[in-house]
Amino acid sequence: MKADAKRRPEPELNFTRAILDAVPHPVITVSDTGQIVDANVAAEAFFEVSLPVLRRRPFAEFVPFGTPLLGLIDQVRARGAPVNEYRVDLGTPKNGGERVVDIHVGPVSERPGHVVVMIQERTIADKMDRQLTHRGAARSVSALASMLAHEIKNPLSGIRGAAQLLEQSAGDEDRALTRLICDEADRIVKLVDRMEVFSDERPIAREPVNIHAVLEHVRTLASSGFARHIRFIEEYDPSLPPVYANRDQLVQVFLNLVKNAAEAIDSETDGEIHLTTAFRPGVRLTVPGASSRVSLPLEFCVKDNGKGVPDDLLPHLFDPFVTTKPTGSGLGLALVAKIIGDHGGIVECDSQPRRTSFRVLLPMYRGTRVASEDN
Repeated sequence: MKADAKRRPEPELNFTRAILDAVPHPVITVSDTGQIVDANVAAEAFFEVSLPVLRRRPFAEFVPFGTPLLGLIDQVRARGAPVNEYRVDLGTPKNGGERVVDIHVGPVSERPGHVVVMIQERTIADKMDRQLTHRGAARSVSALASMLAHEIKNPLSGIRGAAQLLEQSAGDEDRALTRLICDEADRIVKLVDRMEVFSDERPIAREPVNIHAVLEHVRTLASSGFARHIRFIEEYDPSLPPVYANRDQLVQVFLNLVKNAAEAIDSETDGEIHLTTAFRPGVRLTVPGASSRVSLPLEFCVKDNGKGVPDDLLPHLFDPFVTTKPTGSGLGLALVAKIIGDHGGIVECDSQPRRTSFRVLLPMYRGTRVASEDN
């Protein structure tokens, strides 16, 4: 950096640094000896250490042992040409487990042996793909719900009525069977009623909502009922702006997530549920009904120390009829995905044993232009 300083005036160096820090992906310069020469703000956030700490230690200490990234750096030095590698896991116990990224490595022509490494997290891209899948699945359930309401509820009404007529003249033993028919018919009707929520395409009545008031309401309900033996930990950002949402639907979303978290904690564990809120600028995507990309800076998390979600179910967790509960219908999380999707947000789950996190990203309230204004 000293040689560059002699060639470039100070204002130009400051401008170059500002550009580097504006890049949303981690960018690291590695010397010919393997030391980190420079890194941008995104790299500091990715590795969760400051630039002075990064510069004091070899780059190999910040990545998993045996990672192909180190081989790519050697390859670039040998060939003098850039290379790319996709879907590389840079997760370590220090940074929270699996972190799948795309890697771009290129040589620095002015410094023999030096390379620049840019890391692009796959997490957000994969979340976007899965959200489109979740919304498509919700639309499929909407069509199915409309069909079921007409094709199943009407015949069930006739079956139940016939069973009630038979019950009047049946003996004690047969009366138990007619009662069973009525009960099962009622159970199916309740399931169809739950599915009909998916076919509700009316516009959502939204307003600026204090998310902390919503979470406090959910915590109070849970603490006095299904989660009375579980400790709640709240980590809120008090400066968070309002979220543009329907309050009742947000209560439904977080009550569902907290209930799932409580049910995932076994009785032998000192159960804990963390409720967190934070401002995370930089997440932007195109949502249905918006003419431009929308920022989703408001992050709300429900975390628990339960047994976690099986790996084979995790990619399909928000699909209809997918559940880990023996008696579950598999519609709760599908409804959560639909509500959050209708609000122009995303919801995702990251799960490991004793550390499961449901993360909701939503737009903040910025007046009547919130749905389309660019940040």
